[in-house]
Amino acid sequence: MPDLGEPVGSVTDSSHSLVRIEISSAEEFEKHKSKLGVGQYLLIASGNNLHLLATITAVRASHVERRAAVGSTDDGDTAGSSDAHTVAFRFQIDTQPIGTLSEDGEFSRGSHSLPVPTEHAYVTPASVLKEIFSQQIKSRFSLGTLGIAPDVLLEIDGDRFFSKHVAVVGSTGSGKSCAVAKILQAVVGIESKANSHKAAQKNSHIVIFDIHAEYAAAFKLADTEGFTLNLLNVDNLRLPYWLMNAQELEDIFIESNEQNSHNQISQFRHAVVRNKCRHNPALTNVSFDTPIYFSIDEVVTYLENMNTEVIGKLPEEGKPKLVDGTLVADRDDFYFSGLQSFVVSSTAAATKASNGPFNGEFDRLILRLRTRLADPRLQFLFYPKRPNGTDLSTDDFVDVVRQFVGYLTKSNVSIVDLSGIPFEVLSIVVSLISRMIFDFGFHYSKTRHVGGEVSDVPILVVCEEAHNYVPRSGGAAYDSSRKSIERIAKEGRKYGVTLMVVSQRPSEVSETIFSQCSNYISLRLTNAVDQAYVKSLLPDLSTGVGDLLPNLGQGEFLIVGDAPLMPTVGHFALPVPEPHSRSVNYLQEWNADWRPVDFDTVIDRWRGKVLIKAE
Repeated sequence: MPDLGEPVGSVTDSSHSLVRIEISSAEEFEKHKSKLGVGQYLLIASGNNLHLLATITAVRASHVERRAAVGSTDDGDTAGSSDAHTVAFRFQIDTQPIGTLSEDGEFSRGSHSLPVPTEHAYVTPASVLKEIFSQQIKSRFSLGTLGIAPDVLLEIDGDRFFSKHVAVVGSTGSGKSCAVAKILQAVVGIESKANSHKAAQKNSHIVIFDIHAEYAAAFKLADTEGFTLNLLNVDNLRLPYWLMNAQELEDIFIESNEQNSHNQISQFRHAVVRNKCRHNPALTNVSFDTPIYFSIDEVVTYLENMNTEVIGKLPEEGKPKLVDGTLVADRDDFYFSGLQSFVVSSTAAATKASNGPFNGEFDRLILRLRTRLADPRLQFLFYPKRPNGTDLSTDDFVDVVRQFVGYLTKSNVSIVDLSGIPFEVLSIVVSLISRMIFDFGFHYSKTRHVGGEVSDVPILVVCEEAHNYVPRSGGAAYDSSRKSIERIAKEGRKYGVTLMVVSQRPSEVSETIFSQCSNYISLRLTNAVDQAYVKSLLPDLSTGVGDLLPNLGQGEFLIVGDAPLMPTVGHFALPVPEPHSRSVNYLQEWNADWRPVDFDTVIDRWRGKVLIKAE
């Protein structure tokens, strides 16, 4: 333990949640004033060889009136003396215990023994802070510097941080995107536009859901740096519809509020399963959720035939009857291959026939299916192609999974650009991708468990602006994505899949997801509802430190959880390169000379975005 110098005050009150220090000398307070603000740390003697580390939560001063006798003589004669009144300050500092520092300099969280009144308090030397934040970490990962001591690195336990779910919150303009980019750049070895892992690529796997197309700029380096970014957008994203599960398929095609939706669901499911069997005859135990190829066009054709089906009612018929008199013994042989012409429904004895059980039931469903399939914005989903232009099949499933974990391009960072995804299928796309990543992690982990090992390909899924697709409420439109992300939140950690949930409105994000996070990084939060919500999620966050949330500066953050040694205010340096999230300097631009605008280029891109073309 280094020399702590002279004490600054003494303990007057002591409890598990509050240790109060009194400083009776204004001179002493002025001498250390810069180290006695809210968020700073004090060391408080606790017994003979322990010191309690406490964070300052409040500072107050009060006037103390003192009387002094004047006019007395040297021989003690007080004749003619009078009392003079002087006013002095007395300072009280409230602190919250955080941890205990032993005589050997070992730090541990928690207050093993509380100080008693009259124990001395000391300003924490920078050398002690460096020892605590830099040497007491097993798997060190730097998040920046301490807010109270810019020369001290703020290091956390990287394994505890990334192996559990992380929440990053902050109001717009607080530096949230830059903070996320800086953390991820440090993971993959990017510093000042250089790739420190150029000599030997590391095994990190990060998938970013980027809703505003801003993160690609933070990971694009010069070709000489040997860093490959896996950027997936509507033009190169291979995301075939036949990988959707039951909920996703029904969400995109079925209107649950229609009167006959139960018939639509039952026949749609039946047609999909039969078509999967038709195209994958070598597979057994095929179900609606089995991730194998089926033709959505053939399924629609099947439903159209069911919608116009007529059953022959002459003796020994009782089967669908075509206009040429053919009786359909097996619908699979006829209804997938093309539209059939049926006999006319009739009650005459010679031509007796009646409508099939679903005749006319699927008019709206078929119209909805045809409209979806004809939408040019959804071609990436319903008609995905290989690079050579041919259709994807069941055998391409492995490459579909490889693309999301970076194994097609051997990339540490995969960015899924959601900015070109139509809003009506945004939830479906997020659901499908996140579910595939979870399922890959699950099955890969199971293969490792056979040999007594755990996953050695951990994956971090970054949900940028999470409130847009995993909201706390919002109805059936978000059911798919919410269910998939919540599944990762509840079970993913066991299989090497963790979340980084990023949002400017934490109170609007699924409560299930945030409640599963073990570490929280909060930048400036100005909304009172969001502040209260974040405080409620952080059980070891003191009131005083929590009150800093609306007053944090640009790039300042509060981190709480089991990865940092204690709740700490830190400061991020700007990432280089930065994401495209910088705010527009309105006044500077308005004060500049009039700028011409190429409206034709803007309109071309506008139209191109509708048609899902590349930038």
